[in-house]
Amino acid sequence: MSFHHPALLWLLALPLLWGFHHWVARGKTLVLPFDHGSQKDGRWLGFLVRVAGTMPGVLLAVAILILAGPRRPAPPADERVMNNLLLCIDVSGSMGAPFGSGGTRFEGAVASAREFCAYRKGDAFGLTVFGGEYIHWVPPTPELSALSSALDFVRPENMPPWMGGTLIANALRGCRDQLVREEEGDRAVILISDGGSADFGGGGDRAVAEELALAEIRVFSILMGDDGSGAAGLETVSSITGGKMFTAGDPAALHEVFREIDRMQKSRFKPASAEWVDWNRPFVIAGISTLALMALCSWGLRFNPW
Repeated sequence: MSFHHPALLWLLALPLLWGFHHWVARGKTLVLPFDHGSQKDGRWLGFLVRVAGTMPGVLLAVAILILAGPRRPAPPADERVMNNLLLCIDVSGSMGAPFGSGGTRFEGAVASAREFCAYRKGDAFGLTVFGGEYIHWVPPTPELSALSSALDFVRPENMPPWMGGTLIANALRGCRDQLVREEEGDRAVILISDGGSADFGGGGDRAVAEELALAEIRVFSILMGDDGSGAAGLETVSSITGGKMFTAGDPAALHEVFREIDRMQKSRFKPASAEWVDWNRPFVIAGISTLALMALCSWGLRFNPW
């Protein structure tokens, strides 16, 4: 235990002096005549009277302790290590193909991504869209409303012509440049695409995977639809970076994929340093108890006033 204002503790000398004087001082003696009587010396009664007379000093000591600001260290709570998760979504024209009942591949990806972000509250999410080029739409942020609002406007049919095509390695390098700016927390990319990449050939998949692994960025790849042409390159990138490649042929499968990613990219906690918090409770209880005893003693346990 410590105090916010320890200099005030010197004032505790006042109640100590009060108590010492109260117990040592005899005061004036008074002789009373008693005929044919044997009176007790009243030693025990005098002791109780002096105890009652000391209570104002005890109350003053309690008040000084409270004014000094008692505090104690709070139990340390584990602090969550934030995950920086970057959603990298393909917006090429093929993502407008039907996916499940009544939706497209892109709409299915967005719906599952929204749900994933909702139950990963406390992490930072960003959004990058890509085709032939990439656009960092939202940087990693714990404000999920920013990501949710962005997903309302990003659609394949709204993209400019130069976003056509699929260059996954190029997009992953852009994600790496974005995530390395985040100095704290784990870093991962959730890549959602539906086909092969034009820049994975000639060892391009392994090269970008090694760059991401060197930056300690995991890649979770989700291949949507039945076209398995891009599976080999995505598998290479995911395995080298410590992530995993998934295939989702319908919305239900995509939902389970995000659940699996949630289990793999677990939240970590680190011990937080203990903080000092006010600790007035025991002193307040002592003060109230002393006041109650003073009230009881004032009914009769006192020296005669004459």
